[in-house]
Amino acid sequence: MKAVHFGAGNIGRGFIGETLASNDFSIDFVDVNDTIISALQERHEYEIELAATGQEKIRVKNVDGINNGKEPEKVVTAIAEADIVTTAIGPKILKFIAPLIADGLVARKQQNNTQKLDVIACENMIGGSDHLKTEVYKTLDDENKAFVDEYIGFPNAAVDRIVPLQKHDDPLMVSVEPFKEWVIDESQMARPELKLAGVEYAQDLEPFIERKLFSVNTGHATVAYTGKALGYETIGDAIKDERVLEQLKGVLSETGDLLIAKWGFDRAGHEAYQQKIIERFENTYISDTIARVGRTPIRKLGFDERFIRPIREIKERGLTYEKLLETVGKIYQFDVLEDDESVKLLQMLKEKFSEVVVKTTGLRDKNLIDEIAGTLTQEFV
Repeated sequence: MKAVHFGAGNIGRGFIGETLASNDFSIDFVDVNDTIISALQERHEYEIELAATGQEKIRVKNVDGINNGKEPEKVVTAIAEADIVTTAIGPKILKFIAPLIADGLVARKQQNNTQKLDVIACENMIGGSDHLKTEVYKTLDDENKAFVDEYIGFPNAAVDRIVPLQKHDDPLMVSVEPFKEWVIDESQMARPELKLAGVEYAQDLEPFIERKLFSVNTGHATVAYTGKALGYETIGDAIKDERVLEQLKGVLSETGDLLIAKWGFDRAGHEAYQQKIIERFENTYISDTIARVGRTPIRKLGFDERFIRPIREIKERGLTYEKLLETVGKIYQFDVLEDDESVKLLQMLKEKFSEVVVKTTGLRDKNLIDEIAGTLTQEFV
């Protein structure tokens, strides 16, 4: 079978590509990075290294590359013949590849290819495939929309695998943690009979997305912002500090209580999931820089992001959010000169702090705004 995958970066090659290849797919990677695409075209295989003791190597074969900037027509042809289309290209880039995907789907119609197809956005966002579908439909007329409605699915997905900072002489080599989780919303699939080994399928994806967002993303950021406040530069060094570890455990306990109350997760099972997350962050082979994990602090303070959303929902249920609140206070002090949002945030703090909280979080709950404002250190008061 044939797969077309947009995004030949580390997650694309080290997670989605590996999974597709292990299910006997040939893969056309689509990207504008000419170095990577040329290497894929020349070698048709690459190697993955597991970031763990033993550093096991996995060889991925039957791959090729297409530069969508130079040869968009080849991408259209590949989509017209594909059995599955996936992306791991970044949420902000989806709108730029959508017209090309639309052209590929129109080509399927023109070729009378009525084999059903799923287009799956494997992005770090809620509703990624829904978003991609909206962008694709913007370029389709009513007749082509009718074809897509009948034969093409856009099932949402949740993906989780940490890729450490790395530098290899081989442009195709990628190191990834052993843990991986890919969950697809089966209810949205056009071709539900095509299931991938190593992938979970669920009738309702939202609990899995929130579990990952409020545990892995919230937890990783907690280590970064707490570690930064204590003067650390890497996640690995920070989490060795008992103060950072206790802050992480406190935050995961609070988000865990929310997830259990909201979605009915089994407490023992969820606590085992949390412990696995802590072990992943403690893995010295995948230690990342605090500057990278904590980057874009304004975005991470967003109304529906990894801190403010769980705080809002925890408060609604009368549960505790003390550790989450403490961490939010540390985000406002994230001082990294190389990060534009960090610089902007520190400039904003010259204003009245409660006004900065409203601007960054979108909150209208005065009590909650005052609580966040109260976390500010004396340095900024």
